[in-house]
Amino acid sequence: MVNRSQGHYDAIIVGAGMVGAAAACFLAKANPQLSIALVEARVATPFDKSQFDPRVAAITEKSRQLFERGGLWQSVVEKRVSPYLRMDVWDAEGTGRIEFDCEDIHQPNLGHIVENSALVDSLLAEVAWLANIDFYCPVSIADYQLDSDNVIVELEDGRQLMAKLLIAADGSNSNIRQHFQFATREWDYGHSAIITTITTERPHQQTARQRFMSTGPLAFLPLMKAEDMHHCSIVWSQETEVAEGLMALDDRQFCAQLSVASEQCLGQVVGVEERYSIPLRQRHATDYVAHRVALVGDAAHSIHPLAGQGVNLGFADIEVLVEEICRAVARGVDIGGMATLGRYQRRRKPENLATMAAMEGFKRLFAADQLPLRMLRNLGMTQLNQRSLAKNEIIKRAMGI
Repeated sequence: MVNRSQGHYDAIIVGAGMVGAAAACFLAKANPQLSIALVEARVATPFDKSQFDPRVAAITEKSRQLFERGGLWQSVVEKRVSPYLRMDVWDAEGTGRIEFDCEDIHQPNLGHIVENSALVDSLLAEVAWLANIDFYCPVSIADYQLDSDNVIVELEDGRQLMAKLLIAADGSNSNIRQHFQFATREWDYGHSAIITTITTERPHQQTARQRFMSTGPLAFLPLMKAEDMHHCSIVWSQETEVAEGLMALDDRQFCAQLSVASEQCLGQVVGVEERYSIPLRQRHATDYVAHRVALVGDAAHSIHPLAGQGVNLGFADIEVLVEEICRAVARGVDIGGMATLGRYQRRRKPENLATMAAMEGFKRLFAADQLPLRMLRNLGMTQLNQRSLAKNEIIKRAMGI
């Protein structure tokens, strides 16, 4: 449709992480006539089957089906996925507990824990195979320019790319969002999330576990390597000062602290890989779109990781955006115009806001330390756990089925 040899494209996607690379693949497959430039500043870490990536995503069934329809899921499975069959959630400040089981909703599992590098590796292999995508990597962007007909991306090596639409998948600190002056509503939680891979004394039995403490939630996400069920990815949210103290501990001391914090739900934590600490901040762009620019994933919204919904919201963003782009092409409408992009925003913004509000509500509920609230919270969890129909509807909604 345009002259790619001169750097002209229909769409330019900036950011080749999970959401950006998926956007390129799904858009290229949805309409092979569209030409796409995918731009990334850093070379992706290749997937290494001999060890676990500390960065993981909890992929819902809805997201898995999206990848299945796109012909991408099997490639991820061949690298490594870790399905979990059950989920155990409990309150550290009482007796409240909720247990979910895939058998109760007649599903093979509740979701999959997927290492970031496994998913990105599969996506970039598909990018290399798709003839209508040009992948620029590693290359940084020097500037953006916008006129009525095109957005122009100036690369630091002097090349210029031009397109009708710029898709920002460049993460929570999006340069595109800042350059085009998208307003945001945001606040700092005063917490950091410690992520790493641990080895436990007892097998996890393909169960995801989450303990809610007043200082923040602790999640054990089960990982599978052949028949080995003794590894978990953890996300431990703590007040920033406490997190800094935990990061300063040696491995033996950290394992001891983690064993106590987890109430030894899998026995002692006997090993830990390199730890990373990520500051937690809630952020939501007031608008996801401007003339010829669309924000997706963390560039548009970032939420607390307590329910693992962040990347799934990003995948839902690109599913809708691809649909609206293809609808516009079929009707001869400008894919970068507000008629097209406004539809994307109207379809995604309410769902994202609702999910963010729910996650914020959960966080505040479990952070509350007043005795009456703790009693009501535990009573509510106990009663919900006894009501199978209501409990099953909650987990099915979380899975997107």
